[in-house]
Amino acid sequence: MNIIFDCDPGHDDAIALLLLGSNKKFNVLGVTTESGNQTIEKTTRNAINVISYLNLPYKVYKGESKPLYRDAVICDKIHGESGLDGFEFPKYTMKEEKEDAVSFIINAVKSSKEKVTIVTTGPMTNVGKALMVDPSIKSNIEKIVLMGGSIGAGNVTPAAEFNINCDAEAANVCFISGIPIYMMGLDVTRKVLVTDEIVNRISKINNKASEMFSKLMRVFIDNQKKVFHLDGAPLHDPVTIAYLIDPSVVEMKYVNTEIDCAKSSSYGRTNCDIPGYLGKKPNSYVAVEINIEKYFNIIEEAIKSYNFL
Repeated sequence: MNIIFDCDPGHDDAIALLLLGSNKKFNVLGVTTESGNQTIEKTTRNAINVISYLNLPYKVYKGESKPLYRDAVICDKIHGESGLDGFEFPKYTMKEEKEDAVSFIINAVKSSKEKVTIVTTGPMTNVGKALMVDPSIKSNIEKIVLMGGSIGAGNVTPAAEFNINCDAEAANVCFISGIPIYMMGLDVTRKVLVTDEIVNRISKINNKASEMFSKLMRVFIDNQKKVFHLDGAPLHDPVTIAYLIDPSVVEMKYVNTEIDCAKSSSYGRTNCDIPGYLGKKPNSYVAVEINIEKYFNIIEEAIKSYNFL
């Protein structure tokens, strides 16, 4: 499976990268970054650090520093000053590629002999812009699997989830493109809480990957408690990769989803017509349920696979 992984690391993005690197079914064409959980400089450095630490053979392409039409928004209250507070990475010499993320997405998709799956775990700015610059790439994109959106309430406004709220216009470009969309929203990602029990379970694996997971997740849990008063940390982003590893981990419903781009308090809402009230043609598969036990088993097995480090 040819994959472009588009991200803004971020604690949960880091674990999604870990999950991605654990499975030989994925042929990762490249990792692209954008601003979101932190500034573009920090998210790009974080992607490089995680890839280097896990000894993954991925190239990193620096992407957009802000949304298509808005100022940049970051999530430092959750992810901290570095974007990956809690773990000290060695100083790596790897640098991002000279080609920018949008150009890379366009060129990689067009040159791929097999259709490409794009996974996005941050704002959809890079992918949306690539589709705007060269709409012809749609024909060689198998699907877009995203962490973002919500059938119900948001997590940064009453209406909107963070990734979509950062750049609703870019998300809208993707959702109306005709490319198959697979949305892993807050309705399922809020259910997969990393708790102290989960961290203790993973730390017993006792390898480099489990050490990174445990230290990152302890800070992630603490920050989620401070900001959202939760008893654990929703491990949002890896749901995208877990789904590609084992589609049975989530239950999907094929519905029409519209992105609210109005300059109002509902900006960024993903209007998922689950009951089919509007009678519009479905354009997205939306996750409605998740097998929590299976999800964390997938994560545990992935971390065990790094025992060679």
